[in-house]
Amino acid sequence: MSASNSGTNRIDSALSNASTGLWPFIAAGYPCLEITEALLKAMNGLPIRGVELGIPFSDPIADGPVIQHAFSKALDGGITLSRIFEMVSKVRSEIDYPLLAMVSASIVYRVEIEPFVKKAGDAGFDGFIVPDISLEEAPTLAKSVGEQDLRLSMLVAPTTPADRQERIAAVASGFLYYVSIQGTTGARNALPADLESQVRALKASTSLPVLIGFGISRSEHVKEVCRYADGAIVGSAIVRKISDSVKEGKSNDALVEDVTGFIHQLATG
Repeated sequence: MSASNSGTNRIDSALSNASTGLWPFIAAGYPCLEITEALLKAMNGLPIRGVELGIPFSDPIADGPVIQHAFSKALDGGITLSRIFEMVSKVRSEIDYPLLAMVSASIVYRVEIEPFVKKAGDAGFDGFIVPDISLEEAPTLAKSVGEQDLRLSMLVAPTTPADRQERIAAVASGFLYYVSIQGTTGARNALPADLESQVRALKASTSLPVLIGFGISRSEHVKEVCRYADGAIVGSAIVRKISDSVKEGKSNDALVEDVTGFIHQLATG
């Protein structure tokens, strides 16, 4: 099971006591599964709160070009869901932080909900983010996730009406994922001017922690959003750092050192 030895889900533990901070995202199998494994191990020594592991998918959901490219390369390299689960199961005992799967609903449905959730939990995942699950379909998945003592984060966008935000929060567990910008993921130079007011309004309407993702790419962004949110999710900027190291022909060890150094900088400023 993914819950810690104390019986508490790691996501809940990481978000308790108003513990804000960085939640890095990496794409499983990019540039290869061995590097993904090495990164997961290396991040255990960093001042982060948790990690999102993107499950490669052929049809982009809200992924910008950087993550799309990583997913495409991982799929070309033969990455499969079973290989990802095997790798996570292998490293789970070496990492203390919570691990979430960012996964398309199509993959969940292809495996079928209960088997997918059970296999992911047994491998060592603590929860899921399913960006393309509809609010109408989410309760069935949430029920299965809850039965395994896992968590299902749900996305809230700037355009989500207040009443729908409340319905989303009622289904979600662990935390709400607030999408800071409309459109696809990707690094941005500046965060929206109304981000703080939007997030404070959301937090006032739910007891769930709120993490902010999309567009966060610098240590100052992380520091800013952690003033009023419960954490910051950084994906495209980290995946781009991996891509740059690949293009520069760096060894696996040098790539892991570069990327973990960048993540440490994001986390600490």
